[in-house]
Amino acid sequence: MAQEFDFGDDQSHEGFQEPAFEAFMCPLTKQVMQDPVSIETGQTFEREAIVKWFKECRDNGRTPTCPLTQTELRSTEVSPSIALRNAIDEWRTRNEEKELHKACDALAAHSDDDVLRALLCISQMCHRSGAKKNLVRKQGVIPTIADLLKSSSRRVRLKSLEVLRLLVEDNDENKEELGKGDTIRTIIKFLSNEHFQERELAVSLLYELSKYEPTCERIGAVYGAILLLVGMGSSKKSENTVAVEKAENTLKNLEKYETNVKQMAENGRLQPLLTKLIQGTAEVQVAMAEYLGELTLANDVKVVVAEQVGALLVSIMKSGSLPAREATLKALREISSSNESGARILLDAGILPPLVKDLFSVGAGHLPMRLKEVSAAILANLVASGADLRSIPLDDDKGTTLLSEEVVHSLLHLISNTGPAIECKLLNVLVGLTGSPATVADVVSAIRSSGAAISLVQFVEAAHREIRVESLKLLRNVSPYMGAELADALGGHLGSLLRVVSDSDDRSGVTEEQAAAVGLLGDLPERDLNLTRQLFDLGAFRTLASKLVELRRGSIRGNRLAAPFTEGAVKVLYRVTCALAQQHEEEYVEFAREAGLAPLMVELLQQMSSGLDTVQLYSAMALENLSLQSRRLTAVPDVPPPPSLMCACFGGGKKQAAAPGTCRVHGGFCSLRETFCLAEAGSKAVERLVACLEHADARVVEAALAALSTLLGDGAENATEGVLVLGDAEGLRPVVEVLVDNRTEALQRRAVWAVERILRVPEIAQEVAVDQSVASALVEAYRNGDARTRQTAERALRHLDRIPNFSTAFHHPKAP
Repeated sequence: MAQEFDFGDDQSHEGFQEPAFEAFMCPLTKQVMQDPVSIETGQTFEREAIVKWFKECRDNGRTPTCPLTQTELRSTEVSPSIALRNAIDEWRTRNEEKELHKACDALAAHSDDDVLRALLCISQMCHRSGAKKNLVRKQGVIPTIADLLKSSSRRVRLKSLEVLRLLVEDNDENKEELGKGDTIRTIIKFLSNEHFQERELAVSLLYELSKYEPTCERIGAVYGAILLLVGMGSSKKSENTVAVEKAENTLKNLEKYETNVKQMAENGRLQPLLTKLIQGTAEVQVAMAEYLGELTLANDVKVVVAEQVGALLVSIMKSGSLPAREATLKALREISSSNESGARILLDAGILPPLVKDLFSVGAGHLPMRLKEVSAAILANLVASGADLRSIPLDDDKGTTLLSEEVVHSLLHLISNTGPAIECKLLNVLVGLTGSPATVADVVSAIRSSGAAISLVQFVEAAHREIRVESLKLLRNVSPYMGAELADALGGHLGSLLRVVSDSDDRSGVTEEQAAAVGLLGDLPERDLNLTRQLFDLGAFRTLASKLVELRRGSIRGNRLAAPFTEGAVKVLYRVTCALAQQHEEEYVEFAREAGLAPLMVELLQQMSSGLDTVQLYSAMALENLSLQSRRLTAVPDVPPPPSLMCACFGGGKKQAAAPGTCRVHGGFCSLRETFCLAEAGSKAVERLVACLEHADARVVEAALAALSTLLGDGAENATEGVLVLGDAEGLRPVVEVLVDNRTEALQRRAVWAVERILRVPEIAQEVAVDQSVASALVEAYRNGDARTRQTAERALRHLDRIPNFSTAFHHPKAP
């Protein structure tokens, strides 16, 4: 069959074409005429050919003649042969229909070569005459070619895309025909094809289709089409310039429809939406603002949006209709949740005064509660951005600001007299204001003057979890400034907080509410013994100790909230160690033993790599308090063990083993779990405290040194043995280096005391004496320290023989 037709020219289709009459042929060109004309002799020629003949005659200096009769002509005027041209057109149409019919038959052939020849035929036919595109449509060929887009042959698919683009170019009826069914979806799929030619031809075809409104609308309706076009239009490095240009032009045509503009914005092409928002009618502005409010934008994009339309949105918010204000407020809620730059733009546009006014307004014309919720969310975003709100007046007369006492009073009043949604957002506003050192004092003052502490505390038992979480965050922020008041107000609510803490879902890990509740409890005054007793009676300490153990073992899944939960829990447990020294509080001691509190705190010292400085700080502080109880808890045997022979060196100490079963420091039966003895062999307590002496946070270093000092002080039965325990843990040099570093005054005071105790061991003093840096650090403390530090430094210098002993009365004073 393929041999039957060669689609090269008009005379090569003998197998299926009607032969041309001789009268159709131009005597000069020997081709079927396109525009036949007659001369004065009655002969007919192709217009272009006879005009050329006449010109050649003149150029050669001859009188124009008839090419057939050679008769000289009086005139070179030509007359159209209309009847002949119509006859030729009819003949040509009949042949083209036959030619097209034959090509259609070939399109269904199994041979790719036959299909490609048929497509070439159709292409050539349409190139010869644009009118033939209508003939192709009327013959029903367009759906057949569209089906070839699914061919397994890439050559067939490429040629089909090319022919379809030609067919729909400047022909709306063909665009309509191609737009039927799922053809447009098939074309769009090519945009994600790996082969660049298919992508280019497909986007070129889509560009032509997008010029016709009905098919343009259908392109935007195909899921993923706009995303693929946006991706292609922005892929200047991976796509050729033609494809990028066609994608851009297609998108510009698609911008006529609002639904497409929304999809473009959702896929990162935001400018069309912003342009319509700026230039559109009031109705279009509302629609665009609604779309903008539904988007989730990146922070840098929010800043760009604020720059372009922030002032316009604020203007509509001030004076627009209620529907316009609603759409605008929702858009402002989205773009206000950016960084300080975006918030600053909105604040400069004057958003704050009308926003606060809308929140506090009552009566006719006020915002509905659903929009007050949006206004509260915007205000919370502005506060969270960190922008300076103190410098922005809310009115021109009084000069009040968001931090003025009466404004904060109004916020507190509104919180207690609105629905849950607004309550949550306004609590979030106060959380933001109290989270900044620059503004927390103003809010604390207003809470005190309004007596709102009790009402704020009540929110910890609200029905909505979000409100409980925000109230806990707020209370935690203000607790350093009004801890005693909060401790009193929380008295009746402690049980609720502990129920939150104890509820657990091991699969989800620590919840935000649990972390906030434990954080608040940890921030309350630790020396409040009454609160400690309440927490103990409610089982708070046992619960938190158990939770920490589960977290350490992995029984509770770790998440981002595990760290703040651990910090809060350690701070709460620290408070029970502060109460150990009180009389008649043996229950606390028993709890500490049963819960394994001392071993747990030793474990928690291993947070060096995770950056939980607070955990290490409070763990070390708790170990200090626990270790101070070791002497009274140690069971000393009736017959003391024989004295040990000892020698010490600066890098560590070694001695003859103590009597079996007794503690070398406390002289009795000790353990880390039962008597909180840090010196228990194998407990790693001293080693981990020594490791903390190299911490970057001076507070952690001071706490660790304080805990280690309990082995060196008068509370130890044998302080010299405590020095040796420290030496065994390679801790002598780190203690001395703390002194030499002289990071803070408090740390210097603590280090001077510890070094003086260490230097009471003569062998160690001899080794230290050769280290000039130690003596220099002690001299510095002697010169610039407070009275107690100077006295301690003086004793240490005597141990190093830097100050003479004028009286033996001052040699090794014995503890009373």
